[in-house]
Amino acid sequence: MAKQVQKDEFPVSRTRNVKGTRHMAREKVLQVLAATMETEVSLDAVFPHVFYRQFTFDAGNPPEDDQRILRPDEVLELEADVPIEWTSEDIDYAMNLIIATRDMRETSQALIDRHAKNWDLERIALLDRVLMHMAIAELVSCADIPVKVTINEVIELGKQYSTDKSGTFINGILDAIIADLQAEGRIRKSGRGLVE
Repeated sequence: MAKQVQKDEFPVSRTRNVKGTRHMAREKVLQVLAATMETEVSLDAVFPHVFYRQFTFDAGNPPEDDQRILRPDEVLELEADVPIEWTSEDIDYAMNLIIATRDMRETSQALIDRHAKNWDLERIALLDRVLMHMAIAELVSCADIPVKVTINEVIELGKQYSTDKSGTFINGILDAIIADLQAEGRIRKSGRGLVE
C-alpha cells in the first residue's frame, strides 16, 4: 500500500516558477506601497521581499533597527515560496510607478481631498487611498497605458484587497480626478490607439 503524502512533505510550489505579468506587478506595487507609504519600513527591505520572495527571517528578537519582514512561521501566504520570473520591463514599470506614486503623494492627496469632501478622510480604507495615489501616478507618468486600463486595474485590486464597496468608491473619485487632470493637460497618452 502506497504511503499517502502529506502536503507539507511534498512542497510542489517550490518546484515551479510563476511568470510575472503587468497585472501582477501592479498587485505587488500595491503591497509595497501599503507597507511603506505610512510606515518607517524601507523600500529597500520591502521590494525584494514582495517581488522576489526574499524573506528576511529572524530566529529571535530583532534589534530595533532590523529590517526583518517576517519570521518563518509567519509565511502563510498561499504559495509564498513560488519564485516569480519578472521581465526587466515589468520591474522597470513597477519601480517607476512606486517612485512616481511617492513623488506625487502631496499632489495626489490634494486631488483626493478635493473630490472626497463628503467623506471622512480618516475613514477611507488605507488600501483605497494607496490605490488612488497609485492610479493618479500611473495616469500622469505612464504615457503608454490607456486611462481605462489604469482605472479597471485599480478597481479590480480594490475589490480584491479592500472592501466590497471599494471599486465603486475608487471609480467615482477617480472619474472626477481624471476630469481635472485632463482639463489641466496633465494626462498625456502617446502611442497607437492612445491619443484621444
